[in-house]
Amino acid sequence: MRLLLAMVCVLPLGAQALDVQRTQRPLAQQQTVLVPARDAPSSTLAPNTLSGSLTSGGPDTSLQSANGPQTLLRAAEIPPERIERTKVLTMELKAQPTPQQEITIDLPADVLFDFDKADLRTDAMPSLEKAAELTKSYPDAPLTVRGHTDAKGSDSYNDALSLRRADAVARVLKDRTGRTPRAEGLGKREPIAANTTPDGQDNPQGRQQNRRVQILIGLPSTNR
Repeated sequence: MRLLLAMVCVLPLGAQALDVQRTQRPLAQQQTVLVPARDAPSSTLAPNTLSGSLTSGGPDTSLQSANGPQTLLRAAEIPPERIERTKVLTMELKAQPTPQQEITIDLPADVLFDFDKADLRTDAMPSLEKAAELTKSYPDAPLTVRGHTDAKGSDSYNDALSLRRADAVARVLKDRTGRTPRAEGLGKREPIAANTTPDGQDNPQGRQQNRRVQILIGLPSTNR
């Protein structure tokens, strides 16, 4: 027994009516044809001409590198097995690159030494141990230790004191790494803060920043 099938289309209000065709053939034998609806909006594909930024109805959003301290310096020189350890040490010691791409570690002299002394304090060793460990990540780099003082005292006195302090730190690095750093005493010639206030008064905070020992991890000779 063959069923009589009818195709009925329900149209939106105002649309043009379609003819209804009746057939006694099975639906499977009917040809299906897709045709665009009348008055339907056209759709086209076109390349996106917007700039490459992320927007959400507000100001443009762009992805930028963070402006925080670098966590890995001169990575190509670091043995792969020391990468993660080097990241940690770099952050803990606040190591930074110099304009010459050397790596500098600044340690406060007031933490390393008692006032007007060049003998290392016992509680200075943890910081020096970390510094020595970081230098091992750059096995081919030359090491330099520079002592700095504040502006109190004569040039000759400060030069001698800063050199003795640099020597003390260099000896620790040599003992821990087997490498012999160069020691330099720069006295008060390279301050990083003002020793006096704008009105000429003493600036204890600035002088404290200037009293420091700087460990420089230089560039290997092949990179110079």
